Amino acid sequence: MADDHEKDLQKFLKNVDEITSLIQEMNSDDPVVQQRAVLETEKRLLFTEEVQEEDGCRTTLNKTMISPPQASPENTDEINSEAFLASVELDAKERARRRRENKVLADALKQKGNEAFARGDYEAAILCYSEGLEKLRDMKVLYTNRAQAYIKLGDFQKAVVDCEWALKCDEKCTKAYFHMGKAHLALKNYNVSRECYQKILEINPQLQTQVKEYLNQVNLREKADLQEKEAHELLDSGKNTAVTVKNVLETLCKPDQTPLFYAGGIEILTEMIKDCPEQTLFRTHNGFSVIGENEVIRRCFSTAGKDAMEETVCVSVLRLWQAVCAGNEENQRLLLLRPEMGGLLPSLLTSRVLGLRKQSLALLLQLARTDHGRSLVVGHLDLTRLLEALVSFLDFSDKKANSAMELLTDLALEERFQVWFQANLPGVLPALTGVLARCEEAVDLFRDVLYTLLGLVMNLCLQSPFICEVWAVEVSRRCMFLLNSQDGGILTDPGEARDSRTPGATEATSKRWGTACGSQRAAGVLSRTLSSSRKIIEEALRAGVVKKMIKFLKTGGQTASRYAVKILAICTNSQHEAREEVIRLDQKFGILLKLLSSEDEIVVANAALCLGNCMEVPRAASSLLQTDIVQVLLRHAGGDAQKTAVQLNAGIALGKLCTAEPRFVAQLRELHGIEILNSTMKYVADS
Repeated sequence: MADDHEKDLQKFLKNVDEITSLIQEMNSDDPVVQQRAVLETEKRLLFTEEVQEEDGCRTTLNKTMISPPQASPENTDEINSEAFLASVELDAKERARRRRENKVLADALKQKGNEAFARGDYEAAILCYSEGLEKLRDMKVLYTNRAQAYIKLGDFQKAVVDCEWALKCDEKCTKAYFHMGKAHLALKNYNVSRECYQKILEINPQLQTQVKEYLNQVNLREKADLQEKEAHELLDSGKNTAVTVKNVLETLCKPDQTPLFYAGGIEILTEMIKDCPEQTLFRTHNGFSVIGENEVIRRCFSTAGKDAMEETVCVSVLRLWQAVCAGNEENQRLLLLRPEMGGLLPSLLTSRVLGLRKQSLALLLQLARTDHGRSLVVGHLDLTRLLEALVSFLDFSDKKANSAMELLTDLALEERFQVWFQANLPGVLPALTGVLARCEEAVDLFRDVLYTLLGLVMNLCLQSPFICEVWAVEVSRRCMFLLNSQDGGILTDPGEARDSRTPGATEATSKRWGTACGSQRAAGVLSRTLSSSRKIIEEALRAGVVKKMIKFLKTGGQTASRYAVKILAICTNSQHEAREEVIRLDQKFGILLKLLSSEDEIVVANAALCLGNCMEVPRAASSLLQTDIVQVLLRHAGGDAQKTAVQLNAGIALGKLCTAEPRFVAQLRELHGIEILNSTMKYVADS
């Protein structure tokens, strides 16, 4: 039946193309082409009638009958031709009209099918899409939508057939390749599934991120399939641990036992699960359902004030999840797909029972160490409750606070977490700012937490397209406090300081290394929040930010220098006082000139911007007369730096330099600088 359907469609599409071509030729200005088209059309009609007579076809054809008018012999050919063309045109218009009507009906049926699909009534959706295809057989969206409905019902082979039909209508239909890849994945045709997803990338390279995720799903499913085969081979061979896992799970299926009965069985199971085969057998023998759907265990988790037995059960289950999910992506997926997990894990983090907080945090840390695990956590847990729970950990000055910050930092790497964070910015930032305030009151006590939190805030600032001004002011104040605190004078990069974890590192070294992290991260956050408002810049200037950044530039490493010069560029760009202070602290611009020779284009661009701003201070340019500043700026302005800010800022600085001190103009002319600047500025403007 499917083959006949395909032949009919192919024949239909071919006829449409041929008839369209004939109509175009009959409307040609060339009489020869026109007459040839008329003869070909007559042959087609004659052939159709002969075939119908031979086959004894009794079907009434819905077509326009063409009868040439009676005419005298001398003008018969001309009249027949004109009448025939008119009839064909009328027939084409009639067909177009019917197609428009069918398109309206097909669209209505598609909409009706989509509504049924949204309700979860996939059978009704398939019926609607099928009726739509009866109206319009080459409507690809009906095929892809019906394929999606078939996938929901688990009828993957039919989904593949529909996707193939959609591709006959449009060979570049990425939606068809997506559903086909999904169907083949379910059918365990892993290589074919990969080919479908790769085809999407060939058609639209911009979908690389999505395709990467699809391919990763194929790889993980294939890996899980191989694990299951190996695990069952071990079970068939009679391996002790494999048999024990199966037997213990069967024992745990007994209903209405005491909490300690289940706790004991779970502890035995945890000890048995040491490697991938045991983890896989736990999965294939419905371990997640056996534990997750046990009424006694569920009651233990749902009880607010847990007694000793209930606490023991809950802790045992959390330890089991860790053993089962360690390095096993499929088990991680099945655990977090369970509906109760979305709210359960975040709530356990705020439990009054220390053991539950500890084990739930350990489980989440384990999951968040990989891209796959982070994606599952962000995709399936209640992030608002999770963030609130993690922030509550920051009141502690022990390892739990560090672990909570480690988890937050891991989650911040996930793009979906960043998107969620930005969408919930107003509600999230006060909590983080409150933690910064508490840390400020006891820097020594919360040092590690504070530095990690600053790193997290810095990363989120980098990702966010906007920053709330009120929040930016508060965070900037905290950063200035850290930079001006007694231990804020260590200015080398953490990577350039001695690692406190190396043998022989003293406690003082460790503290200096940690302080370097804090100072650098405080400067990093400040470099992102300063530009939010003039008020923040004014406060930072009063707090001595220019002096602190000059000190960074004198003694700091590459990363610290990048933050420091950006802060100076922001300050000098809006405040005359900042320009004067830079000139006073960096006599003859020795530091800025050194930065202009950096290999870091960001540093060079900001150094040029800062220098250009300082040229607006009277007599500042004269202090550079004995330097090669014109050559340096001209080299950057006419160079091939990847960041156009280098050429632009260097060109502007050069212009301000020559305006402030006319004696630099002669040097510029000798070096053909005006011509270079003209061509460079045109290039920058075009880019």
